[in-house]
Amino acid sequence: MIVVDTSVWIDAHRHPTRALAATLKRLLDADEVALALPVRLELAAGISRRDRAALLRALSSLPLVRPTDDTWNLIEQWIPVAAEKGQRFGQADWLIAALTSEIGALVWSLDEDFAALERLKLVNCYCPSG
Repeated sequence: MIVVDTSVWIDAHRHPTRALAATLKRLLDADEVALALPVRLELAAGISRRDRAALLRALSSLPLVRPTDDTWNLIEQWIPVAAEKGQRFGQADWLIAALTSEIGALVWSLDEDFAALERLKLVNCYCPSG
């Protein structure tokens, strides 16, 4: 399973003929994509009013991963580990990383913060070839 970050969804939407979009389509067709609630919210907030209903309908077919008390507890455990290494991350990135970890998935992002989270051994990133 792969949790796809907002950055990938946006790039695929803006550049539908690029390899990234084709890879995302292939993963969607193979039912390999899970949607973290923070990503769903970011996408809904950023899309035009005209396209919002269609987007939310399309995303509704994906498994949705929601935070629980355990998610927040995991983040609280991780923050000191990252801070000791001089790393700071935004709340949405923490949530996406923790949700991904909880389901034993990979995270696919174009955001360098997730590579830093991987270097801290808090998540594993998906790196498509090609």
